[in-house]
Amino acid sequence: MRLKQIRNNNGLSLRALSELSGVPQRTIEDLERRDDGRVSTMIKLADALSVTLDELCRNEAAE
Repeated sequence: MRLKQIRNNNGLSLRALSELSGVPQRTIEDLERRDDGRVSTMIKLADALSVTLDELCRNEAAE
């Protein structure tokens, strides 16, 4: 998953992404560590980051 990379590229802190997406900051931290989460949560984050779900979730090695 490229969540942390995309978040950093957009210059967003964990708190800022949490506020934009409505996803708790702790959940985002866990997702960045685990690379696994609910599809509904990932959709909220992708929308907040203005990327597709595929761009957010696909590993760089798969590209």
